Formats: sequence, structure tokens, C-alpha cells
Amino acid sequence: MTKFDERTAANLDVVLENVCRGLPNGGDHETRKYIARKLVPAARKGNATLGGLETVARRALRELSQRKSA
Repeated sequence: MTKFDERTAANLDVVLENVCRGLPNGGDHETRKYIARKLVPAARKGNATLGGLETVARRALRELSQRKSA
């Protein structure tokens, strides 16, 4: 796995926490893992801003919600 610089790593943590904050108990392990698996490739491709990562995380959460309700 590629190491991220401190700012990118911090942005990843902040975004994951912010997006999962509205979920019961901050989100279960599988939900957080799914979102993180979407965030990491985005950050590797250079999408490392808070706004950009939050967009990716919220999209992942929507995808997951749609899959669970289907």
C-alpha cells in the first residue's frame, strides 16, 4: 500500500468520521470499510482535498444504502 502524506491521511480520517457521524454508532465496520475502500483509490489518484474526498465518501454511502434497500 502506498503511504500518504500527513495532510492526505488526515483528510481521509476527517472525511470518514464526518460522513459516518450521522450513522448509528458512527457506522458499522463493514460500512466504514466500504467507504474507506472508495476513498483510498481516489486519494491515490490525487483527489485528496476535503471536498473531493467527501464527495467520494457520500457517493459510496449512497451506493451502499441503495444496495441494502434493493
